[in-house]
Amino acid sequence: MTRYPIIYSAVLLASASPCWRISSVRADQGWGTIKGRVVYSGNQVPAVQIVNVNKDQADCLEKGAIPSEELVVNKQNKGVQWVFVWLAPEQAGQRLPVHPALAAIKQKTLSIDQPCCRFEPHALGLREGQDLDAKNSGKVAHNVHWLGHPLKNPGGNVIVPAGKSYLIAGLKADDKFPVKISCDIHGWMSAWVRVFDHPYFAMTDADGKFELRNAPVGTYRLKTWSDSGWGPGLRNGIPVTIKPDQVNDVGSIEYPPTQLK
Repeated sequence: MTRYPIIYSAVLLASASPCWRISSVRADQGWGTIKGRVVYSGNQVPAVQIVNVNKDQADCLEKGAIPSEELVVNKQNKGVQWVFVWLAPEQAGQRLPVHPALAAIKQKTLSIDQPCCRFEPHALGLREGQDLDAKNSGKVAHNVHWLGHPLKNPGGNVIVPAGKSYLIAGLKADDKFPVKISCDIHGWMSAWVRVFDHPYFAMTDADGKFELRNAPVGTYRLKTWSDSGWGPGLRNGIPVTIKPDQVNDVGSIEYPPTQLK
C-alpha cells in the first residue's frame, strides 16, 4: 500500500476570474481523471472528540453535542474526511493547463454557514475570482474572523447577526497558506478555506475519497493538507502521472497518525 497521503473529495469548481491568464492549451493536450482515497493508518480509529461548549448552550446544543472536526476518521473503513488535495506544477512559476470546460467560473459565490455554533462545511476550496458568503442561520450572533497570508489574504473580522451574512470577496490564490475562519465569540468554532488558481482541487468525503476530472495529462505534484498540517508528501507533495482518457487511480494513501497530531 502506498505510503503517501491524499485528500478530500468535493465538488470540482469550474471558474476563472476575468483577469486570469490561463495556461495556453496545446491542440494535442490530453485529459484524464485522477482519483484515490486517504485512509488512517493507525490500528485503532480515534474516538470522536466532543468540543467544550461554554457559552450560549441552549442555542449551540439545540441539535446535540458538537463533535470536533479536526480529525474525522470513518470507523467503518478508516477513510479520513476534510483533507484538501490538489494538483500543482512540477516547477514553481508554471501554470497548469485548464480544460476548456473548466475555464470559466460557473458559480461566483460559495457559502459557509454557522448553524448551531459550528461552521458548515468545515473546509472549503475556492477558485480565485469566487466570493465566500459567510452566513449565520443560527439564533445567536457570531463573528467571522478570517486570516491567511498577511500579504495575500490579510483577513478581517466582522460581526454577523443571527439571520444575516457577510460577503468576503477578493481572496487570492495561495498554494502555501490556507485561510483560517473562526468565531471569537465561540472559541471552539473553526473552519478552513484554500484558494487556488486552477480547478484541480478537491476534498476527501466521508469515506476519504477524492476525484479530479478533466485534469491535464502529464506529471505533476499531488499535494495534501488538513487541519493538522501537510501530509506525508509535505509542501512539495508527491509525483503523480495522469494518462489520457482514463481514470488514474492512485489507490489508498495511508495517512500516518503522526502526521495528524
